[in-house]
Amino acid sequence: PLDPYKIILVGDSTMAPHSGWGGAFCAHHVKSSVACLNTGRGGRSTRSYRQEGSWDIALAEAKVPGYRGTWVLIQFAHNDQSSKSERWTDEATEFPANLRRFVEEVRAAGATPVLVTPLTRREFRDGKLKNTLASWSDQIRSVAKAMDVPLVDLNALSAAQAQEMGAETATKLAQVPPTPEELAAAKAGTTLPARPAPPPPPPIAGEGARGQVTRKFDYTHLGNVGAEVTAKLVAEALARAVPWLRSQLVR
Repeated sequence: PLDPYKIILVGDSTMAPHSGWGGAFCAHHVKSSVACLNTGRGGRSTRSYRQEGSWDIALAEAKVPGYRGTWVLIQFAHNDQSSKSERWTDEATEFPANLRRFVEEVRAAGATPVLVTPLTRREFRDGKLKNTLASWSDQIRSVAKAMDVPLVDLNALSAAQAQEMGAETATKLAQVPPTPEELAAAKAGTTLPARPAPPPPPPIAGEGARGQVTRKFDYTHLGNVGAEVTAKLVAEALARAVPWLRSQLVR
């Protein structure tokens, strides 16, 4: 009989389908014996993900029996920084408390939590990466250490990778190509401020699939190349953090 594994991804847009690394991870970096579920959602923080009910859905999936083991990868921080009240959390108090609660509830569900530090933003000044999520990543590392939780340090890995690439090459990880002005600025070593997202396309009529995704150039979200590059980082780091999964992860 099949002895399956399960991996559940919980996080924000940098993990979610079409804008993050989760889709590439599930498609290309796990074996067929792994049920890989991406419940990442754009614009969510540790506060809003729970408040809207997404956490209840992920936790219910973690409780489903029949798997040799279930692992829940949890990655937040981008929107915890948001100025919007429904997303924002206090970095030193609410944010780590929310993470600890996630960990406790995953364990109570019979699954194994894995904390993931946030994907770096690819913003540069004078050739040096501005890692605006470094201190938030420190909070996650502290919770992981205190609670003995496996850690995928994606922030450190992606920051080192982006710095090695440089600002110009790092633009290739975005959802769409930069404008000539954005590319010239990156080539000079200092990225321009991110442009606002374009308006959503008009609705599609008819009986076929009508869901649409708005793609944009910025220094946070990932296109196909960026998703694959980042998913490989996650797979390799996860194999080191969770030895049980090494035979189930693909480079």
